[in-house]
Order: sequence, then structure tokens, then C-alpha cells
Amino acid sequence: MCYVKCARYIGYSLVWAAVFCIVANALLYFPNGETKYATEDHLSRFVWYFAGIVGGGLLMLSSVLAALIGIVGSAYCVIVASLGLAEGPKCSDAHGVWNYTFASTEGQYLLNSSMWSKCYEPKHIVEWHVTLFSILLAFAAVEFILCLIQVINGMLGGLCGYCCSRQQQYNC
Repeated sequence: MCYVKCARYIGYSLVWAAVFCIVANALLYFPNGETKYATEDHLSRFVWYFAGIVGGGLLMLSSVLAALIGIVGSAYCVIVASLGLAEGPKCSDAHGVWNYTFASTEGQYLLNSSMWSKCYEPKHIVEWHVTLFSILLAFAAVEFILCLIQVINGMLGGLCGYCCSRQQQYNC
């Protein structure tokens, strides 16, 4: 009976984590609440991979019943969010050239916030990018662990349910 309660709590947690991933990914499309960066193709390519919407979001919602799909979805979200953090945002430099300013730093820009001023537009894009991809990474990691627990719990529950039902059969 314990595995049923565990599955219920994990299911609720996964639903909320999926909602947060969808919202975080959606916000990545609107730096400073503006749409012009998306329409002008000035967003990081990793934003367009839909890691939070598909991997951490929609696949996770369907994974309440199929935790294995959730493991794949959350792993995808972890990988894309990690790559997005490592490469950094697409932004314009002092000359108005749009590029991946921090791509060659191998993620070191994350530890040196004084480098962030190299991105002129959108304003505060590095903070926006780092915060939201970090949220995706954190929630997807939690989802991965919860889905793994859900798979193990389901397998144990199935085995225990099978064993318990066979024991009751013999006790009759």
C-alpha cells in the first residue's frame, strides 16, 4: 500500500515541475517581456529546442502514467539546459553584431559576472538566460530522480502486489 501513496506524491510533484518547466521555457522567448528578440531571431538556439516545453513539460505530464518516457524527457531537458548554459545567450556586442559571445568560454562566463557586460542587447539577457536555463536544469534533474523513483516504485509495487496476492491465495 505504501507504493500507492508514494506514486501519488511523485505524480503531484511531477505535474508541478512540468508546469514550472513550461513557464520557464516560455519566458525564454521574451527577454524583458519583449517579443522583438524572438521575431528578429536574436534568441539562443537552445531556446528553440523546446526543452522545457516538450522535455520537462509535455512529456513529463504524460509521464505520470509512463515514468520511462519522463526519464527520457527530463534527461533531454537536462542536456539541452546544460548546453544552453555552457554556450550562453545570443546577444549583440558593442558593435551591434549578434552572436554567441560566451560560446568559447566553455561556461566560464557563469563564474565571472563582469564578462556579462559584453552583451549589450537585450539588456540583462545573461541574467535572464542563466536564471531560466538554471531553473530548467534544476527541475529536470528533480523530474529525472522522481521518474526513476516512480519506475522503481512501480516495479516493486507490481512485484509486491503479485507476491501479496499469491500469499492471500494460499491462505484461503
